Amino acid sequence: MGKSNNLTNAKAAKNDEFYTQYQDIQKEIEAYLEFDADTFRNKTILLPCDDPEWSNFTKFFAQNFERFGLKKLISTSFAPDSKILKSKYQPSLFEVNDPKFDEKKTITNGKIFTLEHDKSGDGKIDVTDLEWKYLKGDGDFRSKEIQKLRDEADIIITNPPFSLFREFLAWIIEADKKFVILGNMNAIKYKEVFPIIRDKKMWLGGGKNDGRNVWYEIPSDFTSFHKEENGKKYAFVAGTIWFTNLDHGRRHKPIPLMTEKDVIKFGTKKPFEKYDNFDAIEISFVKHIPSDYKGVMGVPISFLSKHSPDQFEIIGLSMKDGFGLQSHKQYDNFKEIRQDGSFTGSSGKKTNGNPMMKGKPTKGNYYIDENGECAYSLFDRLFIVSKNTN
Repeated sequence: MGKSNNLTNAKAAKNDEFYTQYQDIQKEIEAYLEFDADTFRNKTILLPCDDPEWSNFTKFFAQNFERFGLKKLISTSFAPDSKILKSKYQPSLFEVNDPKFDEKKTITNGKIFTLEHDKSGDGKIDVTDLEWKYLKGDGDFRSKEIQKLRDEADIIITNPPFSLFREFLAWIIEADKKFVILGNMNAIKYKEVFPIIRDKKMWLGGGKNDGRNVWYEIPSDFTSFHKEENGKKYAFVAGTIWFTNLDHGRRHKPIPLMTEKDVIKFGTKKPFEKYDNFDAIEISFVKHIPSDYKGVMGVPISFLSKHSPDQFEIIGLSMKDGFGLQSHKQYDNFKEIRQDGSFTGSSGKKTNGNPMMKGKPTKGNYYIDENGECAYSLFDRLFIVSKNTN
């Protein structure tokens, strides 16, 4: 297990030692089953980047093997010696008491657990029927050994290292696999990730996907944590959401919205404003999206957790790279200024591609050019158009 006095360092490490809680996995997976009870029937599921002996992913799918109608379950671990975060490694009693136990391989090799038949002879297939052995390598998902398991699988489900999210997602996409994986909400804005979302090849999961704190169990030797209950340590990670390409009912539930006239009357109290650099109107809150607006709208990233592809089309993202809607104005000749009138020393070049509004904000820094024209930057926005207006 890894040891760190800093949760930030732990989350950025190659193999994040954060164990997803059973109830969070259950809530997410049940959302797919509610939509289609046969989602996992006759499927081979791979759980890579995992620690099978401790993993709630392994426990959950093994315990529900027959209920889900699985064909095969494969779970792999990453060798302790290959992890960035290291401490004195202690193998489990499960492993030590098995004749296959190898003092060297338990450090240098990953492990693979498989489940596909009733090994114990008790008439059912569950966690007691898991079979294991050491992998030939360390269990890195990029190895040919794990790639072969990926190619065998129908669905990949795991909590991958957030620091390798881009690479892990590309690894799945290139094999054209179904998946359910955890990641950080900021990943939506990655240039390698957003086009996949825009092109409807990935969306947010059916359970908790609002980006609020998610609690994880962490190794007992971590000295930095947020709470301790029943002898176990827990830490929360803000912005954690599920990403998937499995369908679920939440995707087809439209957001209840008011007309533009009613939003102005009961919500904003003023007409919508256009951005200074994008041909779209600013919508600061999802609840203020007008149901009858025919043009492009900029909405908060949090919109994605409520997005129904039947209701709206995502066409772009306010980033410098330009993902479907290009900025028509640059701010290289602007200077950044504080509310007290002093200059920060930065130019407006750093805000190119951000959603910009004309004028001065009531708080925070803004930008001004030699002619006195002012503009200020907002948080990133998704650009959407309604599919239901005539």
